[in-house]
Amino acid sequence: QVRLVESGGGLVQAGGSLRLSCATSGRTFRNADMAWFRQAPGKEREFVAYVMMSGGSTYYDDSVKGRFTISRDNAKNMMYLQMNSLKPEDTALYYCAAGTLRSGANVKNIQQYDYWGQGTQVTVSS
Repeated sequence: QVRLVESGGGLVQAGGSLRLSCATSGRTFRNADMAWFRQAPGKEREFVAYVMMSGGSTYYDDSVKGRFTISRDNAKNMMYLQMNSLKPEDTALYYCAAGTLRSGANVKNIQQYDYWGQGTQVTVSS
């Protein structure tokens, strides 16, 4: 079992930065691929970024590429999302997710992830 708890959300002006954290518990963290998703009001949950279990490979949605950086610290059982140059359209509830993805799996597919946090709200004002 993996338990995920997000933190670090808040209200920021456009162009600002935030760093989200995802604290995990459970022995399987080091064997889990991790990702960030987000969901804006009235919209479906969407993929943001992915990092494989070793931390050696990352993948981003085009909408955040070059602005967001995903990372993980397996020694601390933590995952992070550094968000720079924030835009109003980044406003959403951000979730961290964990799963064990097979080689070649679609990392953007919500159903690939077995464990989810409760989310942390990010609001970007214009």
